[in-house]
Amino acid sequence: MREIRPQPGPQTKFLSNTADIRIYGGSAGGGKSWSILLEALRGVSNPNFNAVFFRRTFPMIRNPGGLWDASCQIYSALGARPRESSLTWLFPGGATIVMRHLKLDSNVFDWQGSEIVYIAFDELTHFTENQFWYLLSRNRSTCGITPYIAATCNPDADSWVRSLIDWWIAEDGFPIPERSGVVRHFERQAGQLTWFDQPTEDSKSLTFIAASIYDNQALLTKDPGYLKNLKSLPLVDRERLLGGNWNVKATAGKVFRPEWLEVVDTVPQGLQKTVRYWDFAATEKKTKGDDPDFTVGLKLGLAGNVSYVLDVVRGQFSPLNVDRTVMNIASQDGRLVQIRWEQEHGGGSGIRESARLRQQLAGYDALGILPYGDKVTRAKPASSAAEFGQIKLLRGAWNQTFLNELAQFPDGDHDDQVDGLSGAYNCLHQATTTRTAGYQM
Repeated sequence: MREIRPQPGPQTKFLSNTADIRIYGGSAGGGKSWSILLEALRGVSNPNFNAVFFRRTFPMIRNPGGLWDASCQIYSALGARPRESSLTWLFPGGATIVMRHLKLDSNVFDWQGSEIVYIAFDELTHFTENQFWYLLSRNRSTCGITPYIAATCNPDADSWVRSLIDWWIAEDGFPIPERSGVVRHFERQAGQLTWFDQPTEDSKSLTFIAASIYDNQALLTKDPGYLKNLKSLPLVDRERLLGGNWNVKATAGKVFRPEWLEVVDTVPQGLQKTVRYWDFAATEKKTKGDDPDFTVGLKLGLAGNVSYVLDVVRGQFSPLNVDRTVMNIASQDGRLVQIRWEQEHGGGSGIRESARLRQQLAGYDALGILPYGDKVTRAKPASSAAEFGQIKLLRGAWNQTFLNELAQFPDGDHDDQVDGLSGAYNCLHQATTTRTAGYQM
């Protein structure tokens, strides 16, 4: 007979808590999604019980191994019948559980007039503060079960959730162990939350319970490689998703550090692949006080699992000089070096400019790249590789300026060389953060 029960530690603490709002968070792999799914079993013998699980977008629900897949492993064992088309579970006693998205802030109004006994937010930091507090108004019950809310979350220093759970977090950003699971009470007064140690006539109760992958022995046993995945993340993501730090951000010195990149006098013979990646800026420096963006062309070569920054061309050129520079450098690099550039989003103009460049570079392997995500997101693969010694610099006069800019990213005045490195690395390793215009990378 199959037995379904929480693991000892934070998961059991979460499932035995009685706060009106229960937030379960910390590093990745802590068994958070399973916990909120298990929590719903408390009421399924009641024919009038209902629960709604929210994720920010529909694909997040249906992703392999996501909320719907996890629910299939639990609820089907208890005789519940799935309606996959509507993401609904029907339990033998009449209780229902559904899964929905809140892609838009206005989607909360789809729930006007609803009575939801149990509301669960999977990854609360993905939702807006307005969505959370509005749905609290839909959290009500006439079935005899006290309505309540549960939520999971990974650390995010910029999220509104960080301030909500501030009492449970130390100054260094890590959860305070002795406060994990402690219930506090709040009222909203003059638009602000006022906190109390004991309940008042109008207060709601809330708790935060911290967990990490080390609390999830089931996962560590079934997939020990997942811990290695977390340890290989870039510094900021590793401190968040493995360490559970709620303060860490992508700031200068957190994304790249100069000591991570060794400067070498030679590179291996017969590089497997080489790319010159351009990040264009078409504003010329005209006066001493001007400081426009730079046009950067970074050349990166691959040998084994190590990438070598071979050269960086950098200047505040006019549009005409940008074209001349690209052609001159292409001629010097030779036709075996791929040429890539960041194609501007926005439709026709970016497509036309890429078509013009490809015509100008006829005979070369030249393509425009549509970047995905923000600059920090695109820099993550290169950041991780650099930290683990997999990016080296060929000695040159450009080294110090390059390292200085990396160290100041993303807070420095310029980030063009970082964009060049990110783009070249993602092209060289065919990372999913980029795609070519008309070609999937």
